[in-house]
Amino acid sequence: MCGDVEAKEVSVEVRDPIHGAIELSSSETAILDDPWIQRLRAVRQTGFSQMAFPGATHTRYMHSLGVMFLAGRAFDQVFRRWSFEAPDARTRMRACVRIAALCHDLGHAPFSHCMEFAMPPTAALQLGWTRPEPGKRADHEDYTIAILEHTGLRDTVEANAPCTARHVAALIRHEISVGDDFFVDGGLDHRRLLSQIVSSELDVDRMDYLPRDAFFTGARYGQIDAGWLLANLRPWVAHGQVNLALQDRALYTFEHFLLARHHMFLTVYFHHKSVVYEELLRRYIGRPGCPWQLPSDLDAYLQTDDIALLAHLRTSDDPW
Repeated sequence: MCGDVEAKEVSVEVRDPIHGAIELSSSETAILDDPWIQRLRAVRQTGFSQMAFPGATHTRYMHSLGVMFLAGRAFDQVFRRWSFEAPDARTRMRACVRIAALCHDLGHAPFSHCMEFAMPPTAALQLGWTRPEPGKRADHEDYTIAILEHTGLRDTVEANAPCTARHVAALIRHEISVGDDFFVDGGLDHRRLLSQIVSSELDVDRMDYLPRDAFFTGARYGQIDAGWLLANLRPWVAHGQVNLALQDRALYTFEHFLLARHHMFLTVYFHHKSVVYEELLRRYIGRPGCPWQLPSDLDAYLQTDDIALLAHLRTSDDPW
């Protein structure tokens, strides 16, 4: 056992090529089995990158499991010498940040970021926890929040976790208010740090996708020293809030982390073949009367993945 989940709680052990054994509790397994999480099995992580890098067929599902694993490790490292006052504070906050990490990419469209240009206005998603800008186009995080708010996943989370779907969403989008003291313990608000674990310049999302994308593409530029970064994460308290900090001895490792991401964008994510295929798709969907559009209806969106889009494109006579 790798120790990520206590042995008595382990329900499932998933073998991952990047992190090895990823352990999930029975509660996390119930959430993992929800159709919205399972949908990510059919959404490729790097869009059209496989046209240039044939091994890049990995999915958002694999990535989400990896981010959840790293979120647990980051939490344990940051708070290893931290004394929580409430008996359940450590357990509930750890569970919430792991679930937020698992759910952070729920809203991705087919071929991931390649399709964000085709998303409807944010207002069409009826987001109840945020105030979208009028006319703003939705992004995958908006869909993620809508899924957590308006689908059965909300009930699944709240039936199996010591937090609500709103608490999970609050760690994914900073604008969301929770209206309670779930993240407060000992007079300190821990939400900012937990949110920074999931989404920041030093988040576990990047700590997973960089080495994962490097592994599956064969482009080694994304190799990072995640272990040293995690080992040097610390809590930093200011103005009643707990923040994520990094010890200065890991600054060069962090610099390499930033450069690795930059190089992956240059060599993989913006590879000319990927860009060309994305432009072809953009021209097809953007033409007047195109019969295929991303739905704002979430029941329809659940069925919208790479397989559905490719099946449609195979039947199209459009030259694009």
